Amino acid sequence: MSIEGIAAAAGVGKQTIYRWWPSKAAVLFDAILESNSFESGVVGVPDTGNLESDLRMVLRGAAAELRDPATDRLQRTLTAEVQADRAIADELVRRLLRPQLDATAARIEEGIRAGQVDSSVDPGLAVELIFGPVFHRWALRTGDLDDAFVDGLLALVLTGLRPR
Repeated sequence: MSIEGIAAAAGVGKQTIYRWWPSKAAVLFDAILESNSFESGVVGVPDTGNLESDLRMVLRGAAAELRDPATDRLQRTLTAEVQADRAIADELVRRLLRPQLDATAARIEEGIRAGQVDSSVDPGLAVELIFGPVFHRWALRTGDLDDAFVDGLLALVLTGLRPR
């Protein structure tokens, strides 16, 4: 992907792209936000009363999004770009990742209140333990990112979260 390629696909000149976005990463980031309807910053996590079921739904959805051939290249390009562009990385966290992570942490807090999760669990750390391996497997292509992986990961993490 290049600015030239983006401009050609849009049927505009390169200067038009740079007028609206400072970099390729900014274009890609806005495309991801728009395609996923995250622009509002409002992210919902299901609350069926069963934390394990709710987290499975969220995690399977995240894994499906990462392995979708229609968005894989775009997401990999953005991931590479944020390594060199701190401003885009900060925007990615603020506008996309933080709302998702916070919503999931809030759902885990509900699980704590409902007695489904040990009260000593840090919801923010639990979220990192849940999503980190999914991103690691996707980014480094260390194995299949399928429902079996997600379910096994979730079972392992939830074992550590359950009340003692």
